[in-house]
Amino acid sequence: MSAVSYSQAGSQAGHSQGVIFIHACPNALAPHLEWAITKVLSTEVPMSWAPQPVAPGQLRSQIIWSGKQGMGARIASALLAFGQVRYEVTEDPSPGHEGERFAATPDLGLFRATIGTHGDVMVHEERLRSLLVQSTATGESVTADIKRLIGQPWDEELEAFRVAQDDSKIRVLHNVS
Repeated sequence: MSAVSYSQAGSQAGHSQGVIFIHACPNALAPHLEWAITKVLSTEVPMSWAPQPVAPGQLRSQIIWSGKQGMGARIASALLAFGQVRYEVTEDPSPGHEGERFAATPDLGLFRATIGTHGDVMVHEERLRSLLVQSTATGESVTADIKRLIGQPWDEELEAFRVAQDDSKIRVLHNVS
């Protein structure tokens, strides 16, 4: 991954920044993803695509974005319409706003996690209470449920795609609204 400095807009109140990782996208969908991201960010998104060696016939790309708080969720939602795409969207923590991570695969669907200031997945108390109540009622182990809460199935599926992306270039985009 290339080193890139973030825009100063990310440090202003109400602004945030993050990264969009398109790990694997069928060739034919690439321009449609660009259009979807362009619509959300309100700025042209000329993405630099490279072949995805883990999935022949598919492409990969990544960009750094800057925009309003909550933009990560809007980007992840827009990409969800493309069910054949493997991607991750991050939004860094900013004043008054927790960080977020979204990951999606065709088989697992969409995962969302709150991310703490040190990059850890944070599981809120009520989610844990609900999990404990459910496991007590069914008598099942909580191990698989905890793995899902922290995104382990998504990490396991996406890891090969992440490693293949280590040599890629990053583009920096800024939301203009």
